[in-house]
Amino acid sequence: MKYLIVGLGNPGAEYENTRHNAGFMALDLLASRSGVSFEPARYAQIAEMKHRGRRLILIKPSTYMNLSGKAVRYWMQQEKIPLDHVLVVVDDLALPVGSLRLRAKGADAGHNGLKDIAAQVGGTNYARLRIGIGSEFSKGHQVDFVLGEFPAEERELLKETLERAADAVGLFASIGATRAMNQVNTSTKKKKEKTEPETKTEGDKKTGNSPQAGTPCE
Repeated sequence: MKYLIVGLGNPGAEYENTRHNAGFMALDLLASRSGVSFEPARYAQIAEMKHRGRRLILIKPSTYMNLSGKAVRYWMQQEKIPLDHVLVVVDDLALPVGSLRLRAKGADAGHNGLKDIAAQVGGTNYARLRIGIGSEFSKGHQVDFVLGEFPAEERELLKETLERAADAVGLFASIGATRAMNQVNTSTKKKKEKTEPETKTEGDKKTGNSPQAGTPCE
């Protein structure tokens, strides 16, 4: 049984670590885990791996984001893979960093890569795994944001998310999108720091002592 796993992004070193290349990053991690390497092929970089008896064809389109559908259609036809065995891994502005969403089908939500795939394959009835990249940009700066790199403070969380994304690909291939969604769809909430109320000693209560100025607090 064969599956086509498509990571979306832009080719070239200048885009390698940008938010828009989260799909490429997830597939690079998956390939590295499996000990396989990407090789140049028609319209894409391609690698092949096996997972629980399933054959996974991994592609990173080399057509640039806005023409991703050309590579997807070609490799679906080349490998004779039906649309319900296709999973597209893509960045998503609507989700915060650290979030994943797996869907069996859905709209393109304004994503140009997904728009082109739908146009090329004749619809949106294909699974997609969305990786949250956040939306911390001012009006008119969306392009700069998606083509910018993740800041240092988000990279550890991104690494954990990519690990979960790689796991999600395996779940999709082994148990299908509908069942996998229950395990994959999570959101990361920022933890609120809790501070315990200060407990005064008997001496403090009597004298009203407080922490001295200049004392470092953790």
